[in-house]
Amino acid sequence: MVDTTGGGFTVQDVDIAEPLGREVLVEVRASGLCHTDLTLAGQAASPYPPPVVLGHEIAGVVTAVGPHATEFTAGDHVVGCLVQWCGTCPACHDDRPYQCRRPETTLRDPKRHGLPRLSRDGRRVTQGMGLGGFAQQALVHENQLTAVPHRLPPALAALLGCAVLTGAGSVLNAARVREGDTVAVIGTGGVGLNTIGAAGRAGASRIVAVDILDVRLRRARAFGATDVVNSATTDAVSVVRDLTGGGVRHAFDIVGTAATADRALRMTAPGGDVYVVGLADGGTGELSLSLPRLLLQQKRIQGLIMGSATPRRDIVHYAELYLRGLLNLDDLVSRRISLDEIDAGYAALQDPEVARVVVTSF
Repeated sequence: MVDTTGGGFTVQDVDIAEPLGREVLVEVRASGLCHTDLTLAGQAASPYPPPVVLGHEIAGVVTAVGPHATEFTAGDHVVGCLVQWCGTCPACHDDRPYQCRRPETTLRDPKRHGLPRLSRDGRRVTQGMGLGGFAQQALVHENQLTAVPHRLPPALAALLGCAVLTGAGSVLNAARVREGDTVAVIGTGGVGLNTIGAAGRAGASRIVAVDILDVRLRRARAFGATDVVNSATTDAVSVVRDLTGGGVRHAFDIVGTAATADRALRMTAPGGDVYVVGLADGGTGELSLSLPRLLLQQKRIQGLIMGSATPRRDIVHYAELYLRGLLNLDDLVSRRISLDEIDAGYAALQDPEVARVVVTSF
C-alpha cells in the first residue's frame, strides 16, 4: 500500500468488501512489479491518489463471486488485466475493449453501493486500475479477469496480463507482422523481450534489438533477436539501416521518449510503420515531424495501448503457447519476493541482469 505520494510501499491491514454485482474475489497467488505502478506511486497528480493499493499484474484463484457474476466460479484460476471494458459500447462491440468508452462501469458506484471495495478505518482506499494486486486478495469486476489453465505457474501467469499482452500484442494485433518482415525493437526490458519473441513467432526474417546495455542485448538474443545494437556506443539508426538494406518494415519504441520515437522513425524503410508502445516516466516529450518527409516516405506512426489486445482471447492464447513450449515465460522471471519486499524489488529492477520481479509470498 502507498500512504503518501513518493512514500514507498508498506504492508498494512485493509478491509475488503464482499463481492457485489459482477465482482469476483480473488486470492492473489502472484503479482508482478511493473514500472507503471512505481511511476504512479510517485506522481502527485496520479489518477489513483493515496492511500492506494497498486499492482496490476496479478494471478490467483477465485474464492467468491457476486450474485450477477456469470464467468467464474470458486476454484477457477484467473489472470487480471488493467484493460477496463464495459462490453456494451461501440468499441467493445467492435472487438476494441482497450478503447472502451465506459471503463468506469467496472468500478463500484459509491452512489449506488455506498461501501467502497477497499477501506481502512471506515475510509475509502483507492484501488489501482480496478485491481489492487499488491495484496493477499483482490476484488475485481469479472470483465478484468480471464480464466487460465490450473497447471500454469502463477508467477508466469501474472505476466500475461500486462508485459506479455503488451509486447506480443503490439506485434500480432497492431503491426500484424508477417513472415519475412524486418523488425527493430528499441528497449529490451520485459515488454521488449515479449515483442522480440512474438516477432520471431510471426516469422520475421530479421529482428534487431536496440538497447544501451550489453547485458540486456545478450538476453534479447536468447528471446530471438537476430542482431543487437548498443545505441550508447554506436549510431543505431545507421547500423539498423545497413543491416536491413535501407530500414525495417516495423519499428517498436518500447521506451517511449521523443528521442527513441524519432530514432524508430528514421530506422524504418519507406512505407514503414512505427509503433510507440512505452511512455517513459509518464512521458513529457514532444516529437517533431517533417511533414514532407512523412508524406513522401509514406510512413506511419501509431501509439498503442496494451498491445491492442482483447484480453479474454489473447491471454488464453499466450497461456496455451507457453504450455506447448512455444512461448518463453520462464526466463522473464528473474526474482520472486514477498509482499513486504516491493521497494527492494523495484530497486532490483535497476539491475540490467533482472528482467522481471514477481511477488509470490503473501
